[in-house]
Order: sequence, then structure tokens, then C-alpha cells
Amino acid sequence: MPTSASRDSAFLPGRTSILFVDVQKIWTIPGRDPAHPDADPDSYFYKRNRELVVPNQQRLLAAARAGGANVLHTIIRSLTKDGRDRSLDHKLTPIHIAVDDPNGDVIDELQPIDNEIVLPKSSSGVFNSTNIDYVLRNLDTHNLVIAGQLTDQCVDMAVRDGADRGYLVTLVQDACSTYSEERHRAALSAMGGYCWVSDTDEVVRRLNGLSA
Repeated sequence: MPTSASRDSAFLPGRTSILFVDVQKIWTIPGRDPAHPDADPDSYFYKRNRELVVPNQQRLLAAARAGGANVLHTIIRSLTKDGRDRSLDHKLTPIHIAVDDPNGDVIDELQPIDNEIVLPKSSSGVFNSTNIDYVLRNLDTHNLVIAGQLTDQCVDMAVRDGADRGYLVTLVQDACSTYSEERHRAALSAMGGYCWVSDTDEVVRRLNGLSA
């Protein structure tokens, strides 16, 4: 990467990938996760997802497809039915979505199509428990756009680990969610040193420009 590159450098055609982090039915649809701290469909988290985040993710997905960007999803899902392959942290939490549990699927609004990649992970960090770095390098990725949930947990880890591995990371702040506005804003502030924090309108504009 040239030393003159900046975090908001232009997206490169053929070298831009977008990653949706953990936008799964169990976490996104009210009532699917028995351990969720608030199952009220009008709670901050579910309302933000319903009214802002998921519609913005749909816009990003459409623009990425139209612009020819690589589309990847990571989902929390054990490789085994009993979850014995999970990280120690996921065993202690506990977080377990069996390999055959449909609640672990990507939400219908972002349903992957042919040639899009889904990487199951059994830890919080996608770079720790999947081969995403290998995949992104094979895709010749330079710009990595990230959206998903939770802003201050799995998204945060994807941003920091991606930056450490040499990708120019863009975080789409209004296409991410966590359990409170305070947590969301604190995470954005902390991640500013690792990525370009932008919004859906600007990122969609850039993605659309890839095919120009």
C-alpha cells in the first residue's frame, strides 16, 4: 500500500469487498434469542435495526452488487451440532448456534446469492476463527467495508483486526447497531483510529462509482 494512502482513499474497482457481520435471524428478529437482554420489539436495539440499520444494509448490498464489489457475510455458527468446537469465551458466555440451526442464517433481507461468501465463526473475531484473511487476499481486497452488529463487539474486532492486517477499512456507522446509543457512539469514537467512519449515503455513492 502506498504510504500516501489515507483511510478515506477512493474505493478501487475490483479490489473492494463488503463484510456484513452477524446479521442473523437469531440476533435481529425479536424473540429469537432467549438470552437477549430486552426482547421488546420496540427496544432501542430492535427499533434501530428495523428502522435504520437493516434498510441501510440493504442499500449497501444492492450498491455492492451493482458495483461489482465482493460480498461476504460472517455468522456466529458452530461447526458441530454440540458446539464443542467453539472458543472458550463462547462456551463460557454461553453462545451456541448449532450447525443445523436455521436461526443462525443471514436475515432474509440480506440473503446471499450465488458467488457471495458466508463464513461461520465460533468466536467474536472473524479474523480469529475463519480463513477470511486468506479469502480477502485471494480476492485482492484493498478496501474493506464493514457493517453489522454489535458495533462495540464483533464489528469492533473485525475493524481492528482488518486494519492490523493491512486493509483500508471503512465502517458504515448508520449500518451498525448495539444495545444503546451510548455504546454505539463510544465504539465509533474508539475505532476512529483504525478505520474511516462514514455513512450509508457516502458509501453507496462510492460503491455505485465502482462500475462507472
